[in-house]
Amino acid sequence: MSLAVSVLKPLVDLVLPPRCPGCGVLVEDDLQFCGDCWNALRFISAPACTSCGKPFAQGRDDDLVCAECLAHPPLHDGIKAAVLYDDLSRSIVLRLKHGGKIGLARLVAKHLERHLPADGSDVVLVPVPLHRWRLWRRGFNQSILIARALAAKRSLKIETDVLRRTRATPPLKGMTRQQRAVAVRGVFDIPAGRRDRIAGRHVLLIDDVYTTGATANACVRLLKKAGAARVTIFCWARVLREGDEADTP
Repeated sequence: MSLAVSVLKPLVDLVLPPRCPGCGVLVEDDLQFCGDCWNALRFISAPACTSCGKPFAQGRDDDLVCAECLAHPPLHDGIKAAVLYDDLSRSIVLRLKHGGKIGLARLVAKHLERHLPADGSDVVLVPVPLHRWRLWRRGFNQSILIARALAAKRSLKIETDVLRRTRATPPLKGMTRQQRAVAVRGVFDIPAGRRDRIAGRHVLLIDDVYTTGATANACVRLLKKAGAARVTIFCWARVLREGDEADTP
């Protein structure tokens, strides 16, 4: 912490005291959850499927792949989410995307840092892009903000314009898995001149929420085709349907 920040922080805290990003009650430090919200968050940890990262319903060995991934091996090389998607984790996303609370990108990065590879020499972060019209309306891409905050944790390389969204899509909320897959078909592109930036690299694909995987899979397919050696999906929260914990084979 610089001298200026250390001097001014007490004054800023007096005028604008830190508040819990979940419920808004006063807390001791910025981007810190209160005790109730911290206990309510459902953090994802082992044991989980080593392929898709989906938590197992009961304690299992650490090196198991779930039945779904064995039957249908995913395109990606893993999903790393900080928490399960629920009302509390959803509120963080909404405040970041639509409430203008862009500082919450640092909160997301803080809780994703534990998933970063120990060796980042071949790692490059690629945010899921927004269409230019949505970017213009919102003013920022939350995935880029998260990626920048996460890259700063380890001085990792980030590429914000490798993936390009070539056309707008309707809101995916309420669509079935199949409808989502159709909606994002052909939406993304990687210009030929940018493929060398990811060729042979371990790409961390950054997004806010993983729902059915339609958007992520469309991006993963392109990244692999462009030469990425591995693609791991990083997101704040992932959606699990009722009773959707991973089943072991």
